[in-house]
Amino acid sequence: MTGPDRPQIQAAGGDAPRRLHVYTGGLLRPGRIRRILTLAGLRPVLGLPGPGDPVGVWGRSPLAARGERIAARRDSPLIRIEDAFLRSVRPGRAGEAPLGLLIDRRGVHFDPAVPSDLEHLLATHPFDDSVLLERARDGMGRIKAADLSKYNIHDPALPAPAPGYVLVVDQLRGDASIRHGGVTEGLFREMLAFAQIEHPGARVLIKTHPETHSGHRPGHFGPQDENDRIRLFSDPVSPWKLLEGAVGVYTVSSQLGFEAILAGHRPRVFGKPFYGGWGLTQDEAPVSRRSRSLTRAQLFAGAMLLYPTWYDPCRDRLCSFEEACDQLEAAARAWREDRHGHVAMGMRLWKRGHLQKVFGQERRVIFDDNPARATERSARTGRSLMVWAGKEQMAPAAPAVIRVEDGFLRSRGLGAALIPPLSLVTDDSGIYYDPTRESALERLIAAGPPPGGTARAERLMRDLLRGRLSKYNIPGGMPALPAGHRILVPGQVEDDASIEKGAAEARTNLALLRSVHSARPDAVIVYKPHPDVEAGLRKGAVPQDDLARLATVTTRHADPIALIEACDEVWTMTSLLGFEALLRGKPVTCLGAPFYAGWGLTTDLGPVPARRRARPALADLAHAALIAYPRYFDPLSGLPCPPEVVVERLALGPLPQPGAANRVLAKLQGILASQAHLWR
Repeated sequence: MTGPDRPQIQAAGGDAPRRLHVYTGGLLRPGRIRRILTLAGLRPVLGLPGPGDPVGVWGRSPLAARGERIAARRDSPLIRIEDAFLRSVRPGRAGEAPLGLLIDRRGVHFDPAVPSDLEHLLATHPFDDSVLLERARDGMGRIKAADLSKYNIHDPALPAPAPGYVLVVDQLRGDASIRHGGVTEGLFREMLAFAQIEHPGARVLIKTHPETHSGHRPGHFGPQDENDRIRLFSDPVSPWKLLEGAVGVYTVSSQLGFEAILAGHRPRVFGKPFYGGWGLTQDEAPVSRRSRSLTRAQLFAGAMLLYPTWYDPCRDRLCSFEEACDQLEAAARAWREDRHGHVAMGMRLWKRGHLQKVFGQERRVIFDDNPARATERSARTGRSLMVWAGKEQMAPAAPAVIRVEDGFLRSRGLGAALIPPLSLVTDDSGIYYDPTRESALERLIAAGPPPGGTARAERLMRDLLRGRLSKYNIPGGMPALPAGHRILVPGQVEDDASIEKGAAEARTNLALLRSVHSARPDAVIVYKPHPDVEAGLRKGAVPQDDLARLATVTTRHADPIALIEACDEVWTMTSLLGFEALLRGKPVTCLGAPFYAGWGLTTDLGPVPARRRARPALADLAHAALIAYPRYFDPLSGLPCPPEVVVERLALGPLPQPGAANRVLAKLQGILASQAHLWR
């Protein structure tokens, strides 16, 4: 990461982290918080501070008094530390570490008694950088599109109440932001009264805090406050959906008030939160020194892009807001899809351990290949029913299944070599290689990317091209090719589901070669057999006499990316190599209907679904296929991760090698290739 995205927090006096004297276990013990501080140039230590050494405390917590006293006696700088505004999936009391910290040398953002670094930033920064403001606008749009908030245990699928309500935001009783924000107990009662008076007849929803709903800490309102007009609302509905249906938002100092601003509201604010006083709120208790008017984008730029210190847990480094957002989006998606658990059918034995790591972090996956029993267990336990896409016939009577397949950036090595995938796609509608029905990927392509998504996909494409990456990333040679107009023809596995579902008249490699030779008899036809066919594991070999007659050259064990780069165009039935050629700017002709055909980016000689009417840019197609559709797993950290992490792992390593059992089994597969039906 270079340029303005690199956090500019440096240790004083050189690269070595400066000692930060702390007196609470949460800041001292090994873990995420200590690591972020160390990377930010502040190494937590015990002992009394020397001249100029800072003391670190957690916000305005009760335990902060220890450090405050020592800093005052030693005349040491005091640094207050808090969670960043996009924290994690679960609240901290559930044991989840934050994705970022607020490291403040002036004060703390929720205490208006002393201006914090954030307040100083909002009051003095010019905010006239068009690149910064464009990042802010994209960031605002992105967190709404991805349904991200400070905590993310809400369910985006849950409907919000019927619109037209007034939203009153409760907060935790005794929280430091309440105790040090000049807030009294009666202020919450006053806020509730204002909401009713200013919106006569409207329903009032009191939004409870996630930690109150989880039973960790009480709020200020309870069942005694409910009546025919007022009700407590604790359902885990998306905050963005709640804000969309509200006619007014009332808060003391909750972060939901900040999100209300981003959603287009002008909330009525009864406390003195960091977002109050900048012309975007109705302030009942204005902070007199805040006299500047900011736009939403400027407020977001200060609070989310410039103020926090963000952390990438997969690559163990400080990062930009966008990279932290990438990681939180991956983690939130995994939690939302897996929290109820899965019953899985049709998963090969060697894959199950890896699938457990990917899909079983919330509740262990139950593997059961008995269709009736698996369907019953799914219905009885509330778990989803998951099936490997090629084995969907196992669950013909199931009302709904999630189909699983390898993603498009799979691994460094073949699945036939029993190398586990770094990406998997899950689809509750169809599957990407089956054009006979709409898939989730088709819907993503038609909908287009979220704000900032096109630029993100363009960066990812550049990294893919720079790393010369493909689905399997198998090294190979590059034979000398004859001069002329070269057409690359990738062979496929002829009994593969993508051929069975997506091919048209040409359904064999021989038929594909005949079609290309007939249409372009003067071209240099470069045929690349599929690796599994070359290994004798799958069907698709072309007789040698036909190969000699139809192909100018056959490139066995060649590097597919080098072949794409050396050829002028690609003809294919449904091969993913056609998509990889598109990413590299090569013209692609499709005889079948792969997922990337029919969108105006390919020459289509076969029938494509009429429903593919959208005309996405190439980067938008790449966003859907490589970012939005698959799920990625980082084998080093064991965390869900964004595709950028997997691209870095594939390009630079390290990647763990398959275990000895997998290597032995892979060799046995090669020896027993003629009996492949026994394990497939």
